[in-house]
Amino acid sequence: MARPARAQRPPTGAAGATPRPRRTPADPAADDRLERLIHERTRLAIMSVLAVNATMSFNELKAVVRTTDGNLSVHARKLEEAGFVTCTKGFAGRVPRTEFALTQSGREALGRYLDHMEAIIEAVRRR
Repeated sequence: MARPARAQRPPTGAAGATPRPRRTPADPAADDRLERLIHERTRLAIMSVLAVNATMSFNELKAVVRTTDGNLSVHARKLEEAGFVTCTKGFAGRVPRTEFALTQSGREALGRYLDHMEAIIEAVRRR
């Protein structure tokens, strides 16, 4: 007895994924994307530390955030691509030095994120 043909499912994964429409900062839904970018624990830690320090070296930031070189590099790059963090490479004597700083748009995005979280906390406490 032959089996009936199975319905074809759309491919999954990055290759078969439907591209998401690109959001602009003027789009109110863009805040949702920004909050998700910041909400990840390591990225939130990076932005929080940089909000209270003008600059931090790679090694200082790694120690405070308590992460690995690779993990810090990946998360810092995502924040840099979003325009929230700047990365400056140079030398201290003959030793390479990478420094990170929070940009103005990063500071504003962190402020919006914190306002949103405070509103959620307040709404829960009122119940």
